[in-house]
Amino acid sequence: MSGRALQTFSRMIWGRYLLTAGLQGCRCRLSCHLKRHYSFLPDDVKSLRAVVNPDISKIRNIGIMAHIDAGKTTTTERMLYYSGYTRALGDVDDGDTVTDFMAQERERGITIQSAAVTFDWKSHRINLIDTPGHVDFTLEVERALRVLDGAVAVFDASAGVEAQTLTVWRQAEKHHIPCVCFLNKMDKPAANLSFSIESIKQKLKANPVLLQIPVGSGKNFTGVVDLLTNQKLIWKLKSMRDDGRVFEIKALDQSDDPELLQVVGEARTALIEQVADLDDEFAELLLTNFSDNFDAVPSIKLQEAIRRVTLARKGVPVLCGSSLRNKGVQPLLDAITAYLPAPNERHHDLVRWYKDDLCALAFKVLHDKQRGPLVFLRIYSGTLKPQTAIHNINRNSTERMSRLLVPFADQHVEIPSMTAGNIALTVGLKQTVTGDTIVSSKAAAAAAARRAQNDSGAEKKGGEHANIILSGVEVPDPVFFCTIEPPSMAKQADLENALNCLQREDPSLKVRVDPDSGQTILCGMGELHIEIIHDRIRREYGIETHLGPLQVAYRETILNEVSTTDTLDRTVGERRHVVTVELAVRPVDITSVGGSCEITFTEKLEGQLLPGVKEAVENGVHSSYLQGPLLGYPVQGISTLIQDVTIEPGTSAAMVSACVSRCMLKALRLAGGQVLEPVMSLEVTVGEEHLSSVLGDLAQRRGTVRDIQSRHDNKGYSTILRTVTSGNATFSLELDAYEAMNPQEQNTLLKRMAGLL
Repeated sequence: MSGRALQTFSRMIWGRYLLTAGLQGCRCRLSCHLKRHYSFLPDDVKSLRAVVNPDISKIRNIGIMAHIDAGKTTTTERMLYYSGYTRALGDVDDGDTVTDFMAQERERGITIQSAAVTFDWKSHRINLIDTPGHVDFTLEVERALRVLDGAVAVFDASAGVEAQTLTVWRQAEKHHIPCVCFLNKMDKPAANLSFSIESIKQKLKANPVLLQIPVGSGKNFTGVVDLLTNQKLIWKLKSMRDDGRVFEIKALDQSDDPELLQVVGEARTALIEQVADLDDEFAELLLTNFSDNFDAVPSIKLQEAIRRVTLARKGVPVLCGSSLRNKGVQPLLDAITAYLPAPNERHHDLVRWYKDDLCALAFKVLHDKQRGPLVFLRIYSGTLKPQTAIHNINRNSTERMSRLLVPFADQHVEIPSMTAGNIALTVGLKQTVTGDTIVSSKAAAAAAARRAQNDSGAEKKGGEHANIILSGVEVPDPVFFCTIEPPSMAKQADLENALNCLQREDPSLKVRVDPDSGQTILCGMGELHIEIIHDRIRREYGIETHLGPLQVAYRETILNEVSTTDTLDRTVGERRHVVTVELAVRPVDITSVGGSCEITFTEKLEGQLLPGVKEAVENGVHSSYLQGPLLGYPVQGISTLIQDVTIEPGTSAAMVSACVSRCMLKALRLAGGQVLEPVMSLEVTVGEEHLSSVLGDLAQRRGTVRDIQSRHDNKGYSTILRTVTSGNATFSLELDAYEAMNPQEQNTLLKRMAGLL
């Protein structure tokens, strides 16, 4: 039987029998070798039914985030294997990993959608979400981080912080999520610990707390030294097939390499001093009990201090290893349980109003052909049980949940209940979408609203439930769009159903119908995003659709400040509507308002307008922002000041909005318009031999080169150019269509820069 067939057969056994016994953690040796155990009996793999269901303090909800090809999925695969939940080590290149189960993921070797898995490690329950690294699927990272308590940031040790690393790090910071850093691929010839640490400091503005020193470098990387315990962890792998379960733990002594001893000693001293600077309690302990010898501080006290520093987000623990070579993953699992927070250590003010009642957030929806919609929920309080009715506050609807499952990528196990702090998968919720707040009943929501009102001691604005709804998931605006057509009109209804299902799964996908042509427009986050959607429609729904050419989502703005007035006088039936509007528009810095448009009123007008009239004025202004006067693109970067609104008695709000919209259109035309192209910062990594041709191509695309740096002294990196790849030289440039020089000037500049290199 071939290796691939054997792996497939073993996974079938695991899925069918839902076995209950298995390996306990990792195996290591202290003074003697433990025998390896390569049996294919059913009791080798743990069942999801045997996942520990501990106290909330033993739960860890974490995400794996990184740049493309840093090793997220490979690291996740090793975690599942060492914890005993898979029989064989999956490989991204072979297309047999647990979390990359979509056909498109296995064919392309990339993660497209986030996948949740649940497993246990040393009496802790770990709910882990593997996220994509491609910028087109950044929403998957956003909605995962929204419900997680901690994150593991994976880095390619030869590249340090890369473009998408910055994006996912900013997302984690936005949600105030403590992180642990894992420097992966330490076995690469160009792996550089100091370079990676420095890039974390400089690019992420973070405070790395180094906990391990690598033993060996490149192909000779064999393990790490734990700076807390002064122990050496060595993986003596005899062949490429060695699974890395057995490793040696040995205390450092004078027989070890003197250079290594010196490096470790200096690094441990620096670690103790750094933690003392960040944690007052630890500093006081050192000065009180260990002032004569800081190095004598117990490792458990140092670990507790590092945990406090991590939870306070004052520093980020840094570990290293090589997931593909099966080295360093078990200490990473230990670090997850030791340093990242439990759900009860993350403060959610809103949740306390529900007390012991159910409060959960729907953060992801999948469609299963047999089960229907599958909704992922993060439970913040209370207990979730199948065959019960739940209330959706956002939709103001009550639904019945038929089944409750533990998520394990595309394999799930039914369970009788799920407690607070966990991530659950539900069946039967047909109306719930991403971002909805789920509670046990209307009465529970009303009780929580009363508690919230009593706590604040003031009347609530915006309705009874305005402040008891969990904040949802921020969905970015699409930047690419194209037309999509079915093979025949007979398939139009099927295509609409497919697009509705896909939109429910992926809120970053937008679908609209062009009012002039009647064509269906597909709007997405990038070329790859739309390509994947097209392929899924073909594979999953059996519809051979045709995509039109991709187009860019342009915007419009104005050049000058203009004041204007307009009067609408219209008689409808026996009722006369008269309204006069005076307003001013002016251009504002796009970056200062985030691309949005502002609406303000004069102080005098602010106090005079009734709420209904003010809302009508704002609606009129917003409607004019949707379609600019030049080419009909949405408008941005404009500040509108409403100076005066005069309304005759009997004039309807609709007429007020119509007059404001007409006045705005007049002002925008008078102010002079300009079309804006998307602006982005781009980092390109390329081999030195291709530098000149790449610079020339960038010049033709109106790119402004801001900086050119050499990443490493050694040569021979990949020259495949994507948005970001791995290589020698790093280019930071800005594609700025309306500020850049003309192409001839740019060409001259870039050729000179290429000549200097």
